[in-house]
Amino acid sequence: MPPTATIAYLDCFAGISGDMVLAALIDAGLPPAVLRRGVDRLGLGPVALDIQTTRQQGLRATRVEVSGGGEQPLRTLPYLLAILERSGLAEEITAPAGRVFRLLAEAEAKVHGVSVDAVHFHEIGAVDTIVDVVGAVIGLHHLGIRELVCSPVPLGHGTVDCAHGRLPLPAPAVCELLRQVPVYGIDCATETVTPTGAALLKALATGFGPLPPMTIAATGCGAGSRDLSGGRPNLLRLIVGTSRPAAEAQRVEIIETNLDDWSPEGFPYLSELLLARGALDVNIAPIQMKKGRPAFRLQVICDPAHGEGIKTAILSETTAIGLRFRTEERLTLAREPVAVVTRWGTVAAKRVIRPSGPVICPEYEECRRIATGHRVPLPEVYRAVIKAGEEQPR
Repeated sequence: MPPTATIAYLDCFAGISGDMVLAALIDAGLPPAVLRRGVDRLGLGPVALDIQTTRQQGLRATRVEVSGGGEQPLRTLPYLLAILERSGLAEEITAPAGRVFRLLAEAEAKVHGVSVDAVHFHEIGAVDTIVDVVGAVIGLHHLGIRELVCSPVPLGHGTVDCAHGRLPLPAPAVCELLRQVPVYGIDCATETVTPTGAALLKALATGFGPLPPMTIAATGCGAGSRDLSGGRPNLLRLIVGTSRPAAEAQRVEIIETNLDDWSPEGFPYLSELLLARGALDVNIAPIQMKKGRPAFRLQVICDPAHGEGIKTAILSETTAIGLRFRTEERLTLAREPVAVVTRWGTVAAKRVIRPSGPVICPEYEECRRIATGHRVPLPEVYRAVIKAGEEQPR
């Protein structure tokens, strides 16, 4: 993600539902006219969007109620995907929305023991849920949110009445959807997480954990329809900002484990996997353990928001049976990608802002490609890229 990319944080202190996500996006800056134009493309017939300002426990928030005229059909996953395909909406909208509906169908199919395409969505296929899902994706796209981090999710207890009858809370489909997602229980005899809310965060969130480093640009509060016990406001908070420049102190998580029965030939694959899941750095070093056995110390540095996924990957891909982790402060210099024009063509590099001024740092793989293709010494390529970068206008 570039240093100036838009990032957002879903603060699910009271839970999450589809209408709360949509309302929070509107409150954070999604124009209702943009939402209405997107909804009209779905061809669902007359759809009413009632957007109101409300207050809960003294806090102002936005509330959204969606209603459609007439009796609605029982929709299956192919039916919903066909609606998206016919809509003519951009793929950046239809593809994520399709993932949300597919996750919902897969969860319902598993807990009820039927095939995915045979799932009748009941409440999930109603107009309000379709609008909540597609509207949420429209909102993220319109606000330019490229990374969405979500807090751990609170789960209530008790029962809820739905089309299948009376089900325990958390609902079975919610538990299925929230696999590998950090959750915790609260003393609240109410549904705090709906299947639609769970599917949205599972499909759209890029990480889970505390508030990531950012410069806050806007906040939005979406109000839920249920009253929670204990005087707790039923709100979902969305914090939108830009990723913080890398020239500041940052809090990172250090994850380590010692491996004495693992083949190191798997390290290149593991390293690529961890970097893809958000690791900032991955390294391995030889050590000698207490019984004299040679071993390796695996260390990963990451943003705390990506810690859970990285820990799961390490425990799944190595022989580790435990992990150590801690938070530390780090300082990195600001940098930006640049294209340097050389006699061999355009070469990708980085401009790093040091205290003494900017410097050009060539990318090894780019220089290696040129050295191999043009049969010139690698150090000569490095020197040429640095010289050309310093002479090139900014």
